Amino acid sequence: MIEHPSVKKQVIRNHYDISTLFYRLLWGPHIHHGYWEGNESPQLAQVQLTNKLANLAEIRAGSVVYDIGCGMGGSSQWLAKHRSCQVTGVTLSPVQRLWAASSAKWNRVSPAPKFLCKDAEQVELGPNSADYVWSIECTEHLFDKPAFFKKAASWLKPGGRFALCAWLAKESPINTDEREQVERVCDGMFCPSLGSQSDYVQWFEDAGLRMVNTGIWTRQVERTWEICKARVERTGVRYLARLLGKNHTLFLNHFDAILNAYKSGAMEYGFFVAENGV
Repeated sequence: MIEHPSVKKQVIRNHYDISTLFYRLLWGPHIHHGYWEGNESPQLAQVQLTNKLANLAEIRAGSVVYDIGCGMGGSSQWLAKHRSCQVTGVTLSPVQRLWAASSAKWNRVSPAPKFLCKDAEQVELGPNSADYVWSIECTEHLFDKPAFFKKAASWLKPGGRFALCAWLAKESPINTDEREQVERVCDGMFCPSLGSQSDYVQWFEDAGLRMVNTGIWTRQVERTWEICKARVERTGVRYLARLLGKNHTLFLNHFDAILNAYKSGAMEYGFFVAENGV
């Protein structure tokens, strides 16, 4: 795991409070990577990533799902609409919680997801209460990842599953240049640490979960940042970011950093499905 201890939780919260509009304008309702199999639109690619993870996790109709790091509620709404799941979304940002709840109401999503403004590392959810824990690109922002995995495992019913996608640091050995690339991403994207694929597998297993499936989707998702970078360059969003503060400019300026880290192999994009076999 590569650590970047200068990142602060309040900075992460402020970033998502203010940058929600950036995400919506630059990308779409799902503020996670897209998954490309051909020349699909970004909107379809985002849905494909969601659908692919749901299929790998074998999410059943009517399941209770905790969407940790739900953002603007894209996955929560999709799981409710397409899998009839009873979803509770958790986000650190009050702005995102309001956006997610308003969007679900506007779109008449049924069953209606519930959204909480809570810290994923502190939220209390019932033990043995969820069929699935779902988390896409949230754990990068957590400060004590092993503790979170143990907490999340306690929420799962016997046979319940944890489905997750994450930005990953390269497996060891990692050279100085590769480490610096990952640290630039941590700095610009407000990640206190980035784990490798084997780190995540270890955290799942230490939490008492059995790995069902894991793999790397880097080549299928890296186009995300090419598209976002192009949209920044052809819009005035950079000028708006300057008005809002240096952290928002920092974020936009690091799109190249994550794209380059993917292309060099310093970073990967991984998926994981683990099961509570107790």
